[in-house]
Amino acid sequence: MSQRKTYRIGQIVPSSNTTMETEVPAMLQRAILGDGMSFTFHSSRAPMKTVSKGELTAMNGHMARCAQELTDARMDVIASACLVAIMCQGPGYHRETEQALREVCRKDAPDTEIITSAGALIEGLNTIGAKKIAIVTPYVKNLTELVTGYIESEGIEVLDAISLEIPNNLEVGARDPMALIQIARRLSVANIDALVLSACVQMPSLPALAPVQRTVDVPVLSTASATVFQILRGLNLDAPIPQAGDLLSGQYY
Repeated sequence: MSQRKTYRIGQIVPSSNTTMETEVPAMLQRAILGDGMSFTFHSSRAPMKTVSKGELTAMNGHMARCAQELTDARMDVIASACLVAIMCQGPGYHRETEQALREVCRKDAPDTEIITSAGALIEGLNTIGAKKIAIVTPYVKNLTELVTGYIESEGIEVLDAISLEIPNNLEVGARDPMALIQIARRLSVANIDALVLSACVQMPSLPALAPVQRTVDVPVLSTASATVFQILRGLNLDAPIPQAGDLLSGQYY
């Protein structure tokens, strides 16, 4: 009899987030795995209701506490699941956050894989080889500018960006993901190497990834799908996930 392997996936999510605890499990449960492999999902929450720089900065102060809570249950992976909270702190901040969370886990669970959604998006774009991209965000314009500036500081040019100007995080999570199909048509996609359909962990996008992917000739991804890609990479699992955009198709493992 083959031994069963269950991977524990931990996420640190904003208290008002309703998307990462649905989209990440939905994608991983579609993953084409070996016999006996499965996932369980766990989260710790950090206070944040309004997507403003002040609340995002304050939320970052809860990261260590959240990581410790998850470490107590011995996660295989811990993902800090808020892109803009990291990116609004300035270039390279995802690396500082990842190192700080590793320090939290070092004593009791030093083998825990640590990722951030901000870092996962950058790594996903690098894996694709994307140098020029277009993005959709739900943020107000000044936060979108911080996000695009952060991405560009990593050597990836943002040729076009749409800001939906929604500061209330619950309203972001309540959006119809299929509305992104029409929104994506407003983007200028000439000369881009990838399309980021949701540069936000709270804006639902999973059902729209495959339909939009069929309309463009470049990889389509979201922050959530990039996070899943890094989770699988951290676990050394080459597991294709159908209907979730090119990044998770299996061709980049």
